[in-house]
This record gives sequence, structure tokens and C-alpha cells, in this order.
Amino acid sequence: MTILAETILLLCIVAVLGIALGRIRIRNFSLEVGGVLFAGLAVGHVVAQFDLQVNWEALHYIQELGLILFVYTIGIEVGPGFFAALRRAGLTLNSLAATVVVLGAGVAAWLHVGLGIPLPVALGLFSGGVTNTPSLAAGQQILSELGAPPEALVLPGLGYAVAYPFGIIGIILTMTLIRALLRIDVQAEAEDFQRQQQAAVEELGTLNVSLRNSNFFGLKVEEMPGLRETRVVLSRLLRDGQLLVPRPDTVLAENDVLHLVGPRQKLKEMQLMLGEPLDTGLTSTQGTALRWERMVVTRSAVLGKAIAALSIPRNHNAVISRVTRTGMELLPSPALHLQFGDILTVIGQSEDLKQVADLVGNRENLLQRTQMIPLFLGIGLGVLIGSIPILLPGAPTPLRLGLSGGPLIAALILARIGHIGPLVWFIPPGANHALREFGIILFLAIAGLKSGGRFVEVLLGGEGFYWMACGALITLIPLLVVGFLARLIKLNYLSLCGLLAGSMTDPPALAAAVALARSEAQLLAYATVYPLVMCLRVLAPQVLVMLLWSGAVG
Repeated sequence: MTILAETILLLCIVAVLGIALGRIRIRNFSLEVGGVLFAGLAVGHVVAQFDLQVNWEALHYIQELGLILFVYTIGIEVGPGFFAALRRAGLTLNSLAATVVVLGAGVAAWLHVGLGIPLPVALGLFSGGVTNTPSLAAGQQILSELGAPPEALVLPGLGYAVAYPFGIIGIILTMTLIRALLRIDVQAEAEDFQRQQQAAVEELGTLNVSLRNSNFFGLKVEEMPGLRETRVVLSRLLRDGQLLVPRPDTVLAENDVLHLVGPRQKLKEMQLMLGEPLDTGLTSTQGTALRWERMVVTRSAVLGKAIAALSIPRNHNAVISRVTRTGMELLPSPALHLQFGDILTVIGQSEDLKQVADLVGNRENLLQRTQMIPLFLGIGLGVLIGSIPILLPGAPTPLRLGLSGGPLIAALILARIGHIGPLVWFIPPGANHALREFGIILFLAIAGLKSGGRFVEVLLGGEGFYWMACGALITLIPLLVVGFLARLIKLNYLSLCGLLAGSMTDPPALAAAVALARSEAQLLAYATVYPLVMCLRVLAPQVLVMLLWSGAVG
């Protein structure tokens, strides 16, 4: 067996052992994919002790490939929600989560400048103390870009390994301390969040109105005042017991029953203009062959087009009543631009619905197919972006985003764009998850193998416990500061727990938060901050190195 074959076999053994180790669960604690790093450390120690032959050059290229796959798929997954999260009501949550990242980076910088911790170790402690593997990858990669010696490149992995266990425990400890010190009633917090959610849901709704305002009699639907301004959608019309699809040229008549969809306050405004509200239901099967159907947008010809440009009511005698995008229901305003994977709720007769389905594609199997050309084009673009030199005053050499920052930035932008012509920057969730897991397993396994030769020495020596204490500071200080600040501005405690878990991108901590009470608050907060935090965690080590590298080598 050749050295290359033996090396690949060794890599597979580490991956298998690490995945199995990560699945061991003690209460809510498990190493998850981090188990691969610890398996790599153990096997790496054996390799060093027995001086086994390993093709380290081949492992280096495999590790870089794993890093690229991991950060690119993260960017594609979080890209659509990344920019939207900065604009929506999640701004407060994202600001608090960003503060956690910035404070953690500040503590790491202080450990290096004030206490003399080597910069590579500080980067590893920063990553392990917040249980974020992409951050470790970014730190190692930027050090490599700047020509750090081989012995320095193993230090981040060592710092990560000693800080990681308390990183998980520290989040749960912080949640417990805040609850105990502030005497928080978890059940009361869950009930309060539920009341807030119900109030928010009630802002959107549907309304049936009997047309009594003579000023509207004889008007065409497209001429109705108020519809466009209020963003209310007229999805069905009942006349003489027959249910119709309201086309733009449909003429309104007295006693028509209009089914409106939109913000509840705007519905009230439209009702005051139109006539009397009706309590009776208006179903899609009442007195007609009308029915509703969900369709998925997959045809490249309609991607990026506004709903108004499709002229569905006029050309196909059907109407779009809802648009669901990444789990959120949107009103189908005329200016809304369609994206790949949008789910449309369309009302019409069977033949009309078939025509609309052909128009938008409605090929669900495409949601499960990975388009390989956009995948490789996107990765290639990311590599190019990462190779662009960035000149900073005082830096010894031009800096670059590298193979961690470049693909991430490219993926975020491409996922937000959605498509360019026939190229769709969409990876099915199953394929995305598989590529991401495969990439991070490769990266962690090799990082562990490289660091394993010194891990036992560091762990048993005085350095190991000192580094653990420093990692604990990176974990606790940002969490406690932001945790108490969030309660000061009256953030719901369960949302706070989801925020803290999300600011560390830590699934075990999220599981502990979810176990506190039956509520959606934890999951919603976690999902809200995850995209921004993941990006900041990857970029933060690069910023630290850009600011501190000259001093570290000076």
C-alpha cells in the first residue's frame, strides 16, 4: 500500500471515530462534529509517538478543499436571510449577537497583547471558547496566507481543543446564572412570548366584504382605489352564488362578496370603503369548479420577474393569493420579484391552474437536484475574491480574505442574487448539509492529526490549564455582559437563551434552551441571529490577525 493510500485510510479512520465520539450524549452535552477534532488529536498523538509515515502535503490540500466546501455551503444557506435579517425586526437581536462576537474578539486581543498569549493560540481560544469551527478554519488559513511557520499553524488547533468543552458548558452556565440572579419565571416568560406572537399574527388576515358603496359599482378591479396603496389582495369574488377569480377587467357590481387578504389594519380600511363585513366563509369550492393549489417556482424564465409582469389574472384567469419564501408567508404584491423555490398559492379552475403551473415550472424534483455548473462557478469566484490583495497601513504584506473569507462572501452575494440567467445559485438542503458536513469533517480530522503530536504535552503541562482559563474568559465575559444588557432592555428570557446559543452557533446549547419551556422563542431567536453571527465568526479571526500580526512577529 502506498503512503498516499495509507494516509487516506488514516483520514477515514479518524472521521469514523470522530463521528461516533460526537454522537455520544451526556444529558444535553455532546461534542457533535467537534468529536472529529478530538479523534484526530488522539490518532495524531499515536502517529507522532510511533513516527508513522503520513503524506502531509496531500492532507494539506484535502484540508483546504474541506474548508472551501464548508464555508461556501454556509454562505449559500444563510445568504437569503442574511441581508433581510439586518433590515427586519431582528435588528435588536442581531445587534446583541454581534456585540457577543465583538466582545469575544476584544478579550482574545487582550489575552494576546496584555497577557502575552501567542496570537495563534489566542485565535484557537477564540474559536474554541465560542465552539465555532469555521472561526478556527479562518484563523489557520489567514496565518498560512501570511507565511506563519508550520509550528505556529498547529497552535490554533491546540487552543481550540482545550477551550471547546467549557465553551459549551459556559453557555448553559450563563443561562442558569441569569435566571437565578434575576429570579426569572420561565413559564411566565413563555406565556408572555405566546401573547406577543398571537398579537403579531393577528395583524395579518382575511376578510369577506359585501360591496355596498355605489362609487365602486361598474369599476373594473384594476381601477379599484386603495388596493395598491394598502397592499391588499382581492383573491376571490362571489356573485349570485358563483365563485369567480377576479381578473383585472372584472367589473364590480352591487352585493358582490369580495374575499380580501392583507394586513388586518388595512383590511379594516378597505372594508370601510367597500361595504359590510360578512362572517360567512368563502371557500374555493363554493358554487364553482374553483380550487387552490400550491406551486413551486422553478422555471428560469420567470426568475427575477415581478408578479405583475406575469399577468396571471389577465392571461390565465387565476390569482396568486400567497407567496411562501424560506418558510415566511408574503403578500403577492405586484412588485414582488419571484425567486427560485418560492411557493405560490394559486386559485383558479383546473385548466387555468395547469397553465400557471407550466408558466412557473412547478417541478419539485428540481429542488432536490444540485446544479453543478453554478456550484463550481461560485466556488471559483470565491477563490478569486479571496486572492485579491488588501493593502493596509502597517501590514508587512498585502492581506487577503483567503479560502475562508472569499468563498463565504461570494456565496452570500450569489445566494442573495438568486440567479443569473439560467444559472441558479441554489443547493438543495440535503445536498448542502452533506457537502457542509463532508467539508468540516475533512478539515477537523486533518487539523487534529497535525496538532495531535503536541496536544498531550500541552494538556498535561502548565500551559494547558492556563489556556483553559483564558478560553473560559472568552466564553463568559461576552455572554454575561450581553445577557444582562438584554434583560435590561426587557428582552424575553427564552429569546435571550436562543440569542446566546445562536451567538455561539452552538446546537447543544440550543437544545438546552429548548428544554427550558415549550415555546418557539428559543428557535426563532437562534435562527434570526445565526446568519450574521456565522459570517462574523469567520471574519473576526482575519480582522484580529490584520490588526495584531505585525506586533506578533515584531
